[in-house]
Amino acid sequence: MRSIAQHELAPDEARRFLVSHLGLARHRPKRGPTAIREMLSSLGCVQLDPLDPIGTNADLVTLARVRGAARGDVYTSLLPGHAFEHFAKERCLLPPDAFPYYRSRMVETPWWRSKERQKRIDDGLLRSVLDEVRARGPLGAKELEDRGRVVPLDWSGWKGTSSAAKMALEILWTRCEVVVTARRGKDKVYDVPERALPQHHDREPELPFDEWAIGQRVMSAGLLGESASPSWSMLRDAKKRGAVERLIEKGLIERARVGGRSSTYLAPAGFRGRAVITPDEVMRILGPLDPMLWDRALVKHAFDFEYVWEVYKPVSQRLWGWYVCPLLHRGRLVGRIDVRIEGDSLVIDRLFREKGVVLDETALHACLARHAEACGVSRVRRRRR
Repeated sequence: MRSIAQHELAPDEARRFLVSHLGLARHRPKRGPTAIREMLSSLGCVQLDPLDPIGTNADLVTLARVRGAARGDVYTSLLPGHAFEHFAKERCLLPPDAFPYYRSRMVETPWWRSKERQKRIDDGLLRSVLDEVRARGPLGAKELEDRGRVVPLDWSGWKGTSSAAKMALEILWTRCEVVVTARRGKDKVYDVPERALPQHHDREPELPFDEWAIGQRVMSAGLLGESASPSWSMLRDAKKRGAVERLIEKGLIERARVGGRSSTYLAPAGFRGRAVITPDEVMRILGPLDPMLWDRALVKHAFDFEYVWEVYKPVSQRLWGWYVCPLLHRGRLVGRIDVRIEGDSLVIDRLFREKGVVLDETALHACLARHAEACGVSRVRRRRR
């Protein structure tokens, strides 16, 4: 039996490790599509969200790590051929070498109401839609032949599609029989994997899905809380099947505690021996679903920063604002900003400085100017209140 050590980290050690490990200490050395593809490979996944006040979450994740990137580059650099979309930490962009693992698991589809969808769509209709995509693709859902209507899903007030063809397409996507190959505004474009991911679609997985996926999630999070962390998402059953202990026993991941708390975290093997990169002078706007912010309790403990994404809260319950993003500077979370694109301007609605922090105004101005340029607008202005 392997002797398994448990590491004890001070909060500032955890903070420095996370900033370095998650690529937020310095911009990547390369630029352009190559840098974005390397970023995705390093992070393991980039969480998607359709809201786009200053770039989508995927844009913000990219802009914080890749110098010279612009709004939308993350999609055009990765799709098609260099990524696919699926459920990891919710819906994410994933590197293409992950596709064989997700395809091998799709027969189960235990998430995203798959069984409810399959009750509404028969196998013949599924084959018909797949044949159409194979013959005519890439295709958006609106380009499919009309195949009638179905009862839509009602998910806590969220209404799904009533189009039988589109629901069939969603089932095929969940099964990895089609993949997202591009985006046209908010609409997704689908194709068959043999065209969209020609080098990966027929490879066989090298590891059991549970062990591979948990290992990847640990890399993506840096420190993955073992308790009821939202970072587990669709991997909760994998955790119950003993994959964590097997990975620890094999020496592929390690356990750690932070600041004497009883909560335990999973970390990449040998993480204490890795060189920690000293942060540069660049201030960064973090997306609300950046991997560094997944575990809000850990952010509170390691960064002394309490962050709640209030986008789905009623206005009366918001403390900060609709789409407020944290500001990272010199490895610390120093404030938060409520900002949006209006016309030709990046408009600051509100700026919050953390208590006891003297915000570097020069770094802030440079950050906002850089972000305005990335979003294709020419001015930065502060709304008068």
